Amino acid sequence: MMSSPPAFGTIFISTLLFLSRLLPEPVASATAGSVCDDSGESSSAPVSVLEGESGWISCPLFSHPSPGLSVDWYQPKEGDEEQPITYSSRVSRDSQHLWFQPSVLTDSGPYVCLVRNSSSCWKWSVRLQVLPQPATPAACHHNRLPVAQAASPVVVPLHMGGVLQCPHLEQAAGVSEAPPSVTWYHVRQGRALSRPGRRSLSLCVFQGCRPYPFWRDDIQPKGGVALEILTMWPPYGGLYFCRVHYQRGGRPLSFTRSVNVTAVSPTSLPKEPSILHPPGRDLLFHVRLHSEVKLTCKGLFPFLDSPSAIWWTVDGTKVEELTDTRYAETRSTVTSPYQDKTVECVLLIQQFQAQDLERTFNCCVANHRGFESRRAKLLEEARVPAVELGCGLGAVLLLVLLLFLLSRVYWLELLLIYRTWFGADEYGSDAGEKDYDVYISYSRNSEEEDFVLSTLRRGLETELGYSVCIFDRDSLPGGTITDETLAFVARSRRLLVVLSPGYASQGTQALLELKAGIDGVLGGHLRVILVQYKPVRRQDWVRELRTARVALALLCWRGDESRDLASRFWKRLRVELPVQREERGGGGGKLLRLLGPC
Repeated sequence: MMSSPPAFGTIFISTLLFLSRLLPEPVASATAGSVCDDSGESSSAPVSVLEGESGWISCPLFSHPSPGLSVDWYQPKEGDEEQPITYSSRVSRDSQHLWFQPSVLTDSGPYVCLVRNSSSCWKWSVRLQVLPQPATPAACHHNRLPVAQAASPVVVPLHMGGVLQCPHLEQAAGVSEAPPSVTWYHVRQGRALSRPGRRSLSLCVFQGCRPYPFWRDDIQPKGGVALEILTMWPPYGGLYFCRVHYQRGGRPLSFTRSVNVTAVSPTSLPKEPSILHPPGRDLLFHVRLHSEVKLTCKGLFPFLDSPSAIWWTVDGTKVEELTDTRYAETRSTVTSPYQDKTVECVLLIQQFQAQDLERTFNCCVANHRGFESRRAKLLEEARVPAVELGCGLGAVLLLVLLLFLLSRVYWLELLLIYRTWFGADEYGSDAGEKDYDVYISYSRNSEEEDFVLSTLRRGLETELGYSVCIFDRDSLPGGTITDETLAFVARSRRLLVVLSPGYASQGTQALLELKAGIDGVLGGHLRVILVQYKPVRRQDWVRELRTARVALALLCWRGDESRDLASRFWKRLRVELPVQREERGGGGGKLLRLLGPC
């Protein structure tokens, strides 16, 4: 609990004290009212003490006592006045300490120590901070005992041993009227379990609500006050608390300290540093000119209580010694559970130049047990024409999008062009069995007859050049209607059915034509095309038509909108009709005229 000044201040004051003894004594000795050299308040953190426990502060100027020096303690009051400490059985002093046995909250504040000899005087201010006890000071508070000071670090190698000493035990031994005793605690999680029957050293551990066998062969008391770990295992790491008990003036006193035990890798393992990835070969990096290059090196440092380092060299010179500002280093460290370190050192090179390819880059790792160096091998990456590739890819995507839009808008025109060049030749496959391209079936009324003769027939025969069969026009007088109807349908490549509300009534010739056409579809030598001349409800269709509708093409006549041969109706109708010989033989000009303007 002693606050120490900086090393330079200690050496400076000790030198002054030594010189002062060599100088002749003045006529008048320094008195309590003499002006002293004020060193100010200690820059160290305040000395922390737990309420109810023993504590002390040390005079930094009295680190090296010598004959003729005396120490006095004062407490600053209002203004510049300093009031001497009133000593008692609770507040006392020894050669260089001011003791509070025990401490109370009102003891907090600054204290001034004055060091004098016969001719000189120096003073230094130290601040004391008394922390309040928790509600239950003797129990574990938030999985730890109350303690005022930071834990002292102790490392113990795995499978080896170590001794845990309670910090500041020697201070208690110097003022105690009897040998002090120590109670040890090991925080794990749970409640405290005491080990009775020990006179000067007892232990307890926190392990849920079940007893934990803290006393075992590899953890033993040592000298009555210390704790010896004969064989270190990972569960033995963590915080250990020690409470020192002693007597002064017939009163029992105590203070609590903590020790942080860390398990480290055994000393039997290799401790030389090494460079990772890949082992035993050059470090390979791909670089690109005129860009930022990062050369990454990873070094493994087994635990040693000594300094270690990792660095890059450029042509044998460390980066921090280079004058070229394009080079810089960054480091990051990852520590394993057993304190082995993996350090990543990254060499950053801004605007990598062609001459950098000729330089020698080495990664180096070192500790007091060994040294290793690995050379970096640089390979220049071929330049990727990102702009050209981006523009080309954009153009391809734009072209694909344009083709997709064109296919969505002009899919009928594209389909007609395709069937012209690659469509099946029905004129050669039927071997002369078909005399007509289209047989038109319709209701025998004046309106539909006018539509069939003046519109459909004219468009198919006159404009498109298909051979059309119309029973009322092409049949000979005196024949049998049923036989002639079936013969005409069988000798046609397509059956074009003009649908209207009165079509295919029972007993009509239209129903006979429809049945013959459906039979031809099932036989595979005829295709049926439905043209809806007027809207017809599906429930009004005859049974034969409802059954075959899924496999039949349906075209809607939209009046004046469909009269032009370049309309959508005639284009869809041409898709369903056979490919004409003149189209396949080079009638492309006629085809383009029929397709209309694009």
